[in-house]
Amino acid sequence: MANGRTKKKTEVMDNETAIAGRRSWTPVPAPGLGEVPVIEVSGEPFDLEDPRFPEALEDRALASGGYPYKEKLDKTVYARELEALQIELVKAQRHVANAGLRVIALFEGRDAAGKGGTIGAIRQYMNPRSARIVALPRPTEAERGQWYFQRYVDQFPTRGEFVLFDRSWYNRAGVEQVMGFCTPEEYRHFLKATKEFEDMLVKDGIILLKYWIDIGREMQLKRFHDRRHDPLKIWKLSPMDVKALTMFDDYTAARDRMLRETHMKSSPWIIARANDKRRARLDVIRHLLGRIDYPDKDARAIGTIDAQILGSGPKFLGLGKG
Repeated sequence: MANGRTKKKTEVMDNETAIAGRRSWTPVPAPGLGEVPVIEVSGEPFDLEDPRFPEALEDRALASGGYPYKEKLDKTVYARELEALQIELVKAQRHVANAGLRVIALFEGRDAAGKGGTIGAIRQYMNPRSARIVALPRPTEAERGQWYFQRYVDQFPTRGEFVLFDRSWYNRAGVEQVMGFCTPEEYRHFLKATKEFEDMLVKDGIILLKYWIDIGREMQLKRFHDRRHDPLKIWKLSPMDVKALTMFDDYTAARDRMLRETHMKSSPWIIARANDKRRARLDVIRHLLGRIDYPDKDARAIGTIDAQILGSGPKFLGLGKG
């Protein structure tokens, strides 16, 4: 039987689901998004402005992108397992502080993949004095004139700190390249320089963890639609997201090249299939805990990683490189 805290978490999630369902039928103004195109996905029209999400796309959302499960993880199971893992995270953070370790975990993925929620689940009960979330805005004019990595280095951990990057220097390999915010030469230089940069960090003793949070096409559209029609989530939707509606394949090509060229033994990419956010969050935390040796680690509480949900490198997505 779930304890009181687990029951409370489950009740909160049930309530949030019910509220979101009611909001989906309430008109929500969305100023500043610009012209929103109607697109076609697998033969089905999709209009972000229509408060009704297409039933055919809803039916395919969870399975999109080759997702292996037909149902999401049960909420009660998720709440129970998450609580056990968060207790382990508190232990791990205490050891990082006592041992003077430095940990960087960066999270990349398509818009609406679930990066922020995963980071939030990790950070929720950690001591905020030594566990920071970094989500940098677009670079200033001064920053655009600096060494590309400089503004990220400024946010790196000192001894005893966790730093969780909600997007990172890999912006250059994704949105900057796809949207034309960098030159082809800057892009090629980045792919080469980042290998040397990360190798230097690891050799200096930093624990560097790189997570790509992956979702399918229909699931991304569903989450965009949820944001568009929920007054508490509308701020998450930007003109860039709207523009990305027609550029899914371009982002896929950028993702594939990035993973192939920057997956290294010293700093591998860890891929999490995240059509079900619950399973993805749990396995990302399990992996993170596995990279830190700390006293009183409870292997039973941590459990085992689902090999269908989380794996290493582009080969996990069928891209051919291990």
